Amino acid sequence: MSNFTDMDCYLFGQGTHYDIYRKMGAHLAKQGKKEGVCFDVWAPNAAAVFVIGDFNNWDETACPMKRVEPETMGVYELFVPDVKEGALYKFLIHTRDGRKLYKADPFASYAELRPGTASRVADIDHFKWSDSAWMKSRAEMGDNIYEQPMTIYEVHPGSWMRHPGREEDDSLYTYRELTKSLVAYVKEMGYTHIELMGISEYPYDGSWGYQVTGYYAPTSRYGKPEDFAYLINECHKNKIGVILDWVPAHFPRDAHGLAEFDGTALYEYADPRKGEHPDWGTKIFDYSKTEVKNFLIGSALMWIENYHVDGLRVDAVASMLYLDYGKQNGQWVPNKYGGNKNLEAIEFFKHINTVICGRNPGAVMIAEESTAWPKVTGKAEEDGLNFSYKWNMGWMHDFLEYMKLDPYFRKFNHNKMTFAMSYNESEKYILVLSHDEVVHLKCSMLNKMPGLEGDKFKNLMAGYAFMMGHSGKKLLFMGQDFAQAQEWSEARELDWYLLENPNHKKIHDWVKELLHIYKENRCMYELDTSWAGFEWINADDCDRSIFSFVRKSKDGKNNLLFVINFTPVERPDYRVGVPRRKTYKLILNSEDAKFNGPQTNCPDMYKAEKVECDGRKYSISYPLAPYGVAVFKF
Repeated sequence: MSNFTDMDCYLFGQGTHYDIYRKMGAHLAKQGKKEGVCFDVWAPNAAAVFVIGDFNNWDETACPMKRVEPETMGVYELFVPDVKEGALYKFLIHTRDGRKLYKADPFASYAELRPGTASRVADIDHFKWSDSAWMKSRAEMGDNIYEQPMTIYEVHPGSWMRHPGREEDDSLYTYRELTKSLVAYVKEMGYTHIELMGISEYPYDGSWGYQVTGYYAPTSRYGKPEDFAYLINECHKNKIGVILDWVPAHFPRDAHGLAEFDGTALYEYADPRKGEHPDWGTKIFDYSKTEVKNFLIGSALMWIENYHVDGLRVDAVASMLYLDYGKQNGQWVPNKYGGNKNLEAIEFFKHINTVICGRNPGAVMIAEESTAWPKVTGKAEEDGLNFSYKWNMGWMHDFLEYMKLDPYFRKFNHNKMTFAMSYNESEKYILVLSHDEVVHLKCSMLNKMPGLEGDKFKNLMAGYAFMMGHSGKKLLFMGQDFAQAQEWSEARELDWYLLENPNHKKIHDWVKELLHIYKENRCMYELDTSWAGFEWINADDCDRSIFSFVRKSKDGKNNLLFVINFTPVERPDYRVGVPRRKTYKLILNSEDAKFNGPQTNCPDMYKAEKVECDGRKYSISYPLAPYGVAVFKF
């Protein structure tokens, strides 16, 4: 009896076999009294398929696979007795034009450590989870995710921290070692989530994990699948969510990968004008094929349901939505209406996001989408793409352009900092300062800042305060929270020694304080997508480059007033309008001694006076320092 049944064939052919990873690939099995492994692979255009591995000395004729009925589906299967967990294997595919292709398993749960390219037999069904409280809470949250705090720490595991004095791979932290150090760090800092780069298996370190060959396998660079599950489990036990980068936009041409898998364009579009990215040198998935869509949807579901991951950040969404993305005239094919929208990719997004969020309430799908495509986070039934969140790339670009400016010129670019609120209600946004902003000669966050060293740190403090106060969830890339001086490189660990420098320690303490203020005050996150949660006090003070605004809670209690000065000019007589006649408590002051500032006895309480300012009847007076930040609770 076949492992891959008629019903499996039907569901796979419909693109709705959501547990496909439990049937495809290599699975420990038993036939009669014999224990071994059942191998299944989709290769409809192959002339013949064999399993080769260390269990048969890579004999190319020892283990021919049989085509499962109905043969038109193109699934090959073979049970091989006595194969154990950890065995290496590949599929040898004989093409119809007489070639031999040696392919890794597209559905493999585990892979050989690079530079090896074979797949490994793994059992991913028997990890003992102890995160039931987290999973129950996540499921009960449902759409209330938007009213919860979300501050994401983006991490590249291989370069976060390394063992000193060791060579290359031996210096990498394993998943279990990351559990000890990374989880403690994130918990202490006050982040709510970790976003892990480069977890799906990939061959080339320099791709950072964005050229994937193993969509169902946690990379073996840091350990086994059960080690990865252990990391997720411990994050959840410490009330930290986990998001993975996920790359359904394209895949590399590596010989062992998905490209021309059975000798034909199986996973990619056959027409190179649709099936190739000329700038990236990669292949584009064929979203018109139900089996290909099923492959991708099954991968996403496997991470969320089998590994308890809390969300996926979907890379390069714009490249999927536009047929002419990164292409010149003649390099792309219009859709049936003559336009540049990829109708098949649009349908794919609606399908996958509806399935993921429908089956897993509380899990999130996040779009890295860099254009003005409408309704990215809109409901599918209203012709939206049904993502949970969208990275706000527009805010990021404007914010960084403003922060790079000499303070004198900021007055002419004031709108760069206010513009994002004008469209804030159009999507559910995450404000991001990701790894992409600190590589390829773009400079570190610190070195983007103008001025001499002291001014750079003060600028950065002001910028981070503005980001944390602004509407939207937040993401910071590792190293930014202590002002890493060098650009990031995947080949070395972060410069942790900088924390011995008072200026870098000041930034670290500042970000930690901001994170805790964010998490402990509901006004900072529960009305992120509405003007009900944000109010400008003065959005037009361009001459002084000062921004003042209020973050408001649903019940009107414990609101926060932000005042941020983006010039080196002291304002000892600064006055800011306030919403009502109350006492305002200073809870964050950039000049506080604990942030290496000069003030040790600044008053905590400021009573509103009946003095008109900023169009308000009442105001408070506060000595605003150069690049000063003040946050008041009321």
